[in-house]
Amino acid sequence: MHDDASELLPRVDFTRREFAVTTLAAGFALAVQPVSAETITTDTKGLEAGEVKIPVPDGEIPGYRAMPDQGGPFPVVLVVQEIFGVHEHIKDLCRRLAKLGYFAVAPALYARQGDVARIDDIQEIIRAVVSKVPDSQVLSDLDATVAWAKQTGKADTAKLATTGFCWGGRIVWLYAAHNPNLKAGAAWYGRLASAPDALHPKNPIDLVGDLKAPVLGLYGGADTGIPAASVEKMQQALKAANAPSEIILYPDTPHGFNADYRPTYRKDQAEDGWKRMLAWFKKNGVA
Repeated sequence: MHDDASELLPRVDFTRREFAVTTLAAGFALAVQPVSAETITTDTKGLEAGEVKIPVPDGEIPGYRAMPDQGGPFPVVLVVQEIFGVHEHIKDLCRRLAKLGYFAVAPALYARQGDVARIDDIQEIIRAVVSKVPDSQVLSDLDATVAWAKQTGKADTAKLATTGFCWGGRIVWLYAAHNPNLKAGAAWYGRLASAPDALHPKNPIDLVGDLKAPVLGLYGGADTGIPAASVEKMQQALKAANAPSEIILYPDTPHGFNADYRPTYRKDQAEDGWKRMLAWFKKNGVA
């Protein structure tokens, strides 16, 4: 995924205080416009919602946080962005979770590497930014987000879940193998296996035996980027490891089926997956 091996740093470089993204972009990423007429917009009535700054070891990253405006502390859901960053769709998902009583927060996990919201070509997003984001940095930033949430006094981090979409779906599996305090994860069509490199040394399928929290995987049988055979291999690995995780494979369903702002949206599968995710969180003590 990277064309300059000399730049590959397997560890996070916390000495650098340069951040390409210091505030979140408004609206939708350029690469996904125009958005669909089916796009769902969730209001902020009854919520406290907006951009926040999250301290990390080498500075701070922006994020989007939504929670009920009364009561608390609330169970926490880390929302892990799609390849397009923390744009309007990810913010809306945070608001949907907040309407259900969650403290939902989506940190900008590419903040050091670049602003994907202003790049209009998906392949350029991958080449220029996403391929350069180390997994170790992402996991550290998610840990920092949990620590920040706890210090707000509004987040019950003993009830901690994560959900992620596309690029973020893969990260859910990795974070479930990383954080022993995580109670549940829900991975929406995240890649399960690809060629490793120094910044991305492990795939979800390599970490089945290391999962510290049960993950619900939600995948599409017609996803051209994640073949059904790859999903079935993961299912077999989970079964062999006697892991309490589960994968739902929706037949004839494309990648991005929860992305209501895109042509890939499939209302029935998206709504079913959302219900399953919420039930999964509740079953595992995050409600």
